[in-house]
Amino acid sequence: MGKARLLVVEDDVDIGNMLKIYFTGLDYDVDVAPRGSDALEMTRQVLPHLIILDIMLPDIDGYEVCRTLRTNTRTSHIPVIFLTQKDERSDKLQGLELGADDYITKPFDIEELKLRVQGAIRRSERESLTDPRSGLPAGRLIEEQLRRIIREPDWALLDLRINNFEPFKDVYGFVAGDDVLRFTAMLMNEVVDELGTASDFIGHAGGDNFIIITTYEAAKATRQKLKERFAQEVQTHYSFIDRQQGYILANIDDGKTEKFPLMTLAVGFVSPVDQEFSDIREITEMAAEARRQDAA
Repeated sequence: MGKARLLVVEDDVDIGNMLKIYFTGLDYDVDVAPRGSDALEMTRQVLPHLIILDIMLPDIDGYEVCRTLRTNTRTSHIPVIFLTQKDERSDKLQGLELGADDYITKPFDIEELKLRVQGAIRRSERESLTDPRSGLPAGRLIEEQLRRIIREPDWALLDLRINNFEPFKDVYGFVAGDDVLRFTAMLMNEVVDELGTASDFIGHAGGDNFIIITTYEAAKATRQKLKERFAQEVQTHYSFIDRQQGYILANIDDGKTEKFPLMTLAVGFVSPVDQEFSDIREITEMAAEARRQDAA
């Protein structure tokens, strides 16, 4: 598992820097946003595993930030811990009603905040809400989205898998493999932002397998852009020599080595515009078959 990413939304520079230094020392990746609008933009670009959110901000307050996160399909799953000077019961209730996962008041005990952060991330992973490497929605959240769309007429599902990911991981190691998974998640977010809508869904089905639920109209362009950008940009994860020769040498059975091409994306595409589905199992099976044909 790679590092968990935290987003601290805090306009007090001293507190923001203190939290960044403290949690970085605990092996988290930490970003700090001084304004609510900055937090929403940073979350759109790179999904954090958890957000520590001050309520009193100079532009929009933390309640509005939380409300926006919870109404967006791609950010609704992110755990939020409110951090504030307010200690009124009504303020706590308002935050919890908006979907905050926890609430801690200033001045706070940094050790208590650490335990609450760790607990919230563990709960999210245990309940199959997020993948610990990419931070994307996983398991149960993907299933909920599939059950939602099967009743709707205009959608498309893209089933993505990284070709030759396992040989890459064997040669370069698990840490490099996790970096590729995070890169893929970031790339998907960028392409969907460019070509899709705010209600599109991006999920990590497990291993090197991802899904995107978007509109039928946007699906084909999204698929093409993802394949093109991935093939080009994933090369930065290889050594200069491997990039130049266009393949890697990986061990197979009996100590022999075999050439494996550089990683690419296989992307399957299904939609009710083209075919009928009776249940979510049919959606996933037909999407997987389309993806296997794309990889062939």
